[in-house]
Amino acid sequence: MTSPAPVLFTDAASRAPEPAPSFGKIMGHIGHGTMILYSKARSRHVGRQGEMMTSDMHRRGLLKAMPGLALAGTAAPLAAAQGGTLATPPLSLAMRLRVLIGALRELGMVDGVRKRVIPITGGSVDGPRLTGKVLPGGADWQSIRADGTADILARYSLQADDGAIISVINPGYRHGPAPVLARIAAGEVVDPALYYFRTTPRFEVSGDGPHAWLGRTVFLCTAARFKDHVALDIFAVG
Repeated sequence: MTSPAPVLFTDAASRAPEPAPSFGKIMGHIGHGTMILYSKARSRHVGRQGEMMTSDMHRRGLLKAMPGLALAGTAAPLAAAQGGTLATPPLSLAMRLRVLIGALRELGMVDGVRKRVIPITGGSVDGPRLTGKVLPGGADWQSIRADGTADILARYSLQADDGAIISVINPGYRHGPAPVLARIAAGEVVDPALYYFRTTPRFEVSGDGPHAWLGRTVFLCTAARFKDHVALDIFAVG
């Protein structure tokens, strides 16, 4: 009968020390760990970036849709507000002027356009909303186009019956068939229906007097040319 082999015990202190890992091996472990961490971080970044891109696309979609949503939201009230067509403004006769004129003065061709001046020597203003007289000293400055159209700019002053002075600036146009214009120039009485003569007078007047309404109202005028005067019916636009 043989005896069992003796069991030898060694403690840790008596074990031979393991050789230290090489520098390359350490760097290899570090590099491998770094790559793992980088991969995980990149995955999280890409995930977040994807979420951000999705969110950004969603936000852009909402921004694009917002004008349409806003229009849709206001369409009903807007349609209600635009339910009817705008009213045609009425015209009411404000005054009739008879403006006396002197002899026409030709200036000749100025910058390729025929110019002339017609002095204003007086006249009358009859209601219903203003009465008075036309003061001498104004004039009608005209530019005559190649087709015979008179581009008119008249400036003169009125004196109301209460003594108020009112300045008039009256631009407009007169044109018609050449034979009709020739008859007017010759001093003949011509039916106003045969030619176009319209102006848009403006009035400069004190804003704290009884005639202040003239300075805040739009006016239209139909006119007729005679040998020694111009007749004007001036309408207030309601």
